[in-house]
Formats: sequence, structure tokens, C-alpha cells
Amino acid sequence: MKTTRTDGSVSKIRTAENRGLVLNPTWLAFINHCQKLGFGEISHLKIQDGVPVMAEEISKKIKFS
Repeated sequence: MKTTRTDGSVSKIRTAENRGLVLNPTWLAFINHCQKLGFGEISHLKIQDGVPVMAEEISKKIKFS
């Protein structure tokens, strides 16, 4: 079984395939992106046919008071 990452949840999700659970590669790409993001905010997640197709990252928020 190939794993794309060895540091956490993605490899655990991959091992779920042994139990008959399969996660779409698009979801794995989204999870990897969230892990690389570290801290931040994602809004407007668009899902089509049960998989994510687009998400908006909020890059800057300015509070003046």
C-alpha cells in the first residue's frame, strides 16, 4: 500500500482501505492542503458529486478597533 505522507492522518486514512473504506483522492488532496496550511481559514467549500472541487482561502483580515 502506498502512502503519500508518513506524519499523520493521511497515512491513517490510507490504511482504512484494508477495512473496505476508500477515500477519494480529491479528499486526500484537500486534507493534505489543510495540513500544509497549518493555520488559516477556508470558506466557501464547493462540493460536487460528493468530493471537494474548490475552496476559498481567506488570506487577510484587518481589524481596526
